[in-house]
Amino acid sequence: MKDDPIVEEIRAVRRAHAAKFNNDISAIVEDIRRMERESGRQYVNFPPRRVDGDTHVSPPASAATQ
Repeated sequence: MKDDPIVEEIRAVRRAHAAKFNNDISAIVEDIRRMERESGRQYVNFPPRRVDGDTHVSPPASAATQ
């Protein structure tokens, strides 16, 4: 796969941001939420939805026999 400079830049920014919080996901999420609050923009949060038990998707028959 060809390297994409935009994807690499995004990953570098994400790694730098995570490093600021010692890769602590709780601290990273709290910082993102803080930035959202301070931005003044309106963000949408949808409530969780129940998933039916029949949502499991079986692999195609050809994949199951390999």
